[in-house]
Amino acid sequence: MYVIKGENELGQTELSIRRTGTARKWFDLQQSQDNDESIDVTVIEANTGGVIVNIGGGLRGFVPTSQLDNARIFPLGGYSSKEEAGKELQAKLAELIGTELEVKVIEIDREKNRVIFSEKQVTNDIDPEKREETLEKVNVGDVLEGEVTGIAPFGLFVNAEGLEGLVHLSEISWDKVTNPADFHKVGDKVKVQLIGVDNGGKRIAYSIKRLQKDPWDEIIKKFKVGQRVTGEVTKIVDYGAFVRVEDGLNGLIHISELSDKLVKDPGKIVEVGKEYELEIISMSREERHLGLSLKRVNSSSPQPVAESVSESTVSPEMARLSEYLDEDGETEADKKDSE
Repeated sequence: MYVIKGENELGQTELSIRRTGTARKWFDLQQSQDNDESIDVTVIEANTGGVIVNIGGGLRGFVPTSQLDNARIFPLGGYSSKEEAGKELQAKLAELIGTELEVKVIEIDREKNRVIFSEKQVTNDIDPEKREETLEKVNVGDVLEGEVTGIAPFGLFVNAEGLEGLVHLSEISWDKVTNPADFHKVGDKVKVQLIGVDNGGKRIAYSIKRLQKDPWDEIIKKFKVGQRVTGEVTKIVDYGAFVRVEDGLNGLIHISELSDKLVKDPGKIVEVGKEYELEIISMSREERHLGLSLKRVNSSSPQPVAESVSESTVSPEMARLSEYLDEDGETEADKKDSE
């Protein structure tokens, strides 16, 4: 029994049955983790990061989305779009409410009243010895052979030599990735580079693109500031227009570079899907995009000589371009889910 007070004013020892049950449950959880044993829990709530489960004894735990069985929540073929991915994932998580899961404890912190579980470590038949063996021998930067085990809105799950980790969508390809399923499917054999090991190997980060040649090695050689190129307008926003110059190479015509005249609506100057001759006015290897100008091609008056952007300086056009890519690429929710 849990002793609340050694002796009260009546000379009696005060005990708590509820706290005794809670203390016992913490002990059982620690034993389960130490012995690598699974336990049953019930899903009582779902949120964007995973599901909250009832452990018993007045305790609750958390199963992150990344630790749920891939087959349970992620479609084999991926998602049709990023927007649909978020909706489908949230719906799948909500469907789990009331479901009993068999899980293993992967993190326990009594002081913070926190318990993290993994369903994958039960359903994926992970060999603990193989996993530990790989963890002991690999270092960040090593290249491993792996297999895609799941496709999530935020990236690919890859099992490499018993060590499952995440290839975040920003590490899949040098091209912009909005749907990981456009690049790989479940069962694909892939080579990955280990780029991060966190919390004793509980979180593993891999990269596929770092094993591929960076296209900007050739882009820097092929294009120069002041050069004229042809590009297709792919999106119009209130501060300008985004343009695809070639596969993997995108740029921005800032609103100030659309015309010599004052422009309030970029849509009145350029059209989506239409090609234009443009001039490169800035390049940033770091930002991996181009600053482009339409007015310098159409203008008859002399224009100042453009200067390339240094690695440490980002032009307003480049800053805007980064905002656009964040909108369609990595979000804060994605970061949290990959953790």
